[in-house]
Formats: sequence, C-alpha cells, structure tokens
Amino acid sequence: MRNPVFISLLLIVLILIDFYVYQVVKHLLQGYGTLARTMVSMLYWTLCVVAIGSLLLVPYTTNPYFRQYIFSISMGWIFSQLISAIVFLVDDIRRGAFWTAAKITSSTGAKFMNTENGIPRSTFLSWLGVGLASTLFFSLVYGFGNKYNYKLIRKKVSIPNLPIAFKGFKIIHISDIHSGSLQDKAAVQKGIDLIKKQNADLVLFTGDLVNDKATEMHDWMETFNQIKAPYGVFSTLGNHDYGDYVRWDSPEAKQQNLKDLMQVHANLGWRLLMNEHVKLEKEGANLTIVGIENWGAKARFPKYGKMDLAMKGVIDADAIILMSHDPSHWEAQVIPEYPQVHLMLSGHTHGMQFGLENPYFKWSPVQWVYKQWAGIYKIQDQQLYVNRGFGFLGYPGRVGIMPEITLLELV
Repeated sequence: MRNPVFISLLLIVLILIDFYVYQVVKHLLQGYGTLARTMVSMLYWTLCVVAIGSLLLVPYTTNPYFRQYIFSISMGWIFSQLISAIVFLVDDIRRGAFWTAAKITSSTGAKFMNTENGIPRSTFLSWLGVGLASTLFFSLVYGFGNKYNYKLIRKKVSIPNLPIAFKGFKIIHISDIHSGSLQDKAAVQKGIDLIKKQNADLVLFTGDLVNDKATEMHDWMETFNQIKAPYGVFSTLGNHDYGDYVRWDSPEAKQQNLKDLMQVHANLGWRLLMNEHVKLEKEGANLTIVGIENWGAKARFPKYGKMDLAMKGVIDADAIILMSHDPSHWEAQVIPEYPQVHLMLSGHTHGMQFGLENPYFKWSPVQWVYKQWAGIYKIQDQQLYVNRGFGFLGYPGRVGIMPEITLLELV
C-alpha cells in the first residue's frame, strides 16, 4: 500500500510509540553510568530507525528473499514496541488512577497520599514490558535458524473399518512446501532425505507447493522429484497454488499458471487429485484416497473444492482418507455431511510458525483463528491431522513450531 497519507500517519504513530517506550527505557537506566545509558540509547534508536526504514523499503525491494528478512525484522521490532507500549500504558493508567484518587482525597482534607513528586512508575511493569518485547524480538531473530529444522512426527491412527491388509500401512504426510520461499538446497535436501529414510508405503501432499507462481518450482524439480513411494505420491492444491495473491496481465495468464502448476505435479510424478478419488488395492482390500481443491470456511479463502464430485462412486464402507488443504473444512462440511470420511489430512496454518509446544501443552496465536491448527483432532469416529508445514511463508523462520514431516501408521 503506497497511499502517502496512510504512510505518513503510520510513521507518526510508530515514532510516537518509539518515543513513549524510550521514556520508560530512560527511567530504567537512571541508576546506570553515563556510558551505559549512551550505549543503550544509541542501540535503541538505531533499531528504531532500521525498523522504520526497512518497512519503507519493502515495497521497493525486488529480491524476494531480502524482502522477507527486512520485513520480518521490521515487523518484529514494531510488534515488540507495541507489546511494551501496552504494558507501559497499563502502568500509566494505574498511575493516573492513583494520582486522581490522591487529588480527590486531598481536596476533601485527607492527606495520606503524597503526590508532590508524582506517582512513581512500577519497576515490575516497566521491566515486564521490556522483557516481553526483548523476548519476542530476539526469539524472532533466533527463529531464522529454524526454518529448515525438520522434525519427524510419528503418529498411529486408528481407522475403524481398516482392512487387515492395510494395518501397519505407513503414510508420509507433508504440506505447504512454499517453494518460492526456499533458498538453501542443501538444507532442504536434509528434509527430503528424512522423508526417504522412512520407506513409507504412500506419500500424501496437502497443498501450497508454491507461494504464487508455477515458475517458483523450476529450481526445485530435481529436489522434490526424489519423493517416491510404492503406492505412489498423491497431492492436492492449497489456496496459494491458484495465484490469487498476485496481479496477472490477464485472466488467461492466471489460468495458464494453474495449468503449468498442474504439469509440475505431473512432472514430479505426483498424482494431483482435483475433486476426485483413487482406490489403492492390497491383497484384495481397498483404501480410498480422496483429494479436493482448496475449500476454506473462512470468508477470505475460496471454496474451489467439490466434495460431491470427489466422493462420487466412493463406497461408504471403505476406509477413506481425505486430503483437503484447509482444516476449517473439517467441521464446516466434512463432519456434518460426510461421516464416512474417517481421516482428513490438512496443512495451511503452519502453526503460524510461532508458538510453544511440548508433550503436555501447545499454544500459538493461530488458534484464535483456527480451532484445529496442529496435530491430531477427533470427533467421534472422525479424525483430522493438521501438518505444521514443510516450508515457510512471510516470516523466514520458526519459533517453537518446527517444520514437519509426518509419518502416519494406520492401525
């Protein structure tokens, strides 16, 4: 957005926030020497100038990888400033309330509040604001090193009517490669090697192969065509695969991009399922794989998927696995209308690439938007697995939520 009025107002607000936060920083530095105060002040204002300057440069930066980093650093600093400003504002509201109460009691003759020197800042809240802001900013910087830190997550999935022949059947589930964001081929190869090492029977990819354009895959064909499996590699499209987020010279150019991307899947040896299904046969038993185009329950994501076409001819008694990129599809349509679908595989959320996870607890801001955002979910006999994503988008890093390769074992 290059509206000069908007940019001017945004700059004014950001500069005012910087000065507001700096007043608290100065307060905390009162007990330190002149050199320490000078060094911290110089560092603070350098970061402020770099952050605002980087934000202004983003629209004019042609290198997409450089743009990712400067935008992330800029937004990381700005969000950190906002967090600290909110904490300091709470403290100032507290101070204002005490000051007002003191004036009222003073006017009625009560002298138990001394306001000659004002109401002092809370040392706890001041350091809390600085601590939260610093933790967020430096965590985001540290997270740059985690974007290729692939984690293998093993999960046994129970399907009620799974044929005996498919018990122990191993499926690699990957999602959200976002090849337009990838840079380091050696690092990505480690993820490919981890996939190959599992010797899975089947590989399922649930969309967002690119950020916007099919051409993003040109330099990555030899890397991702290494992904093979005895029962094949099947794929679907995600919201980014349609080119909806860039300007095209014509509707025909956008349509051609989608055709080119479909050909990329074919050239990789991946069977792209476009509102259709396939039956895998083993020892006379069947496992049905259904794949639909992107279907999002959130207003800004399109509903290209057509479950009625994909499920046409599917035998309800078969074991059925659905590939659908957006996990919001599960509760919005799959559960109420297709109870015969025992397992749905999705991606899309990336776990926001930011959060906290351990065996007992997981949290990410993305859960305020998506009820199902990472891992396994179950409602009665229907299950959903949401992959945290192989690649990354926007922020070139991961904090707490690592890039994922899922190994599902059917039991």
